[in-house]
Amino acid sequence: MRTETLPKTIRRSFALPGRLVREATTASPPELKGNLNRLVTVALQEYVARLRQREFESAISRMAADPAIRRENARIGKAFRKTDGDGL
Repeated sequence: MRTETLPKTIRRSFALPGRLVREATTASPPELKGNLNRLVTVALQEYVARLRQREFESAISRMAADPAIRRENARIGKAFRKTDGDGL
C-alpha cells in the first residue's frame, strides 16, 4: 500500500458564512481571535478528535454487546475472583 505524501501546508480558498466566522471568532480564546487560519486549523483538529472519539466509543459499545467478548470477560473475571481478597 502506497501512502500519499502531503505538503506541510495546503493552501485553499474557502467561502465561509460571515455569521459563522463572527461567532467562531467571538467564542474563540484570545490567542486565536486575530488569526483565522489558526482558528480554522484548531477547529478542524477538534472536529477530527471528536469524530475519532465517537468512532472509538462506538467500537467499544459494539465490543460490549458482542456475546463472544462478554463470555471471555466473564471467564477472565471468574479466574481472577479468587484474588479479590489479596489486597492488590
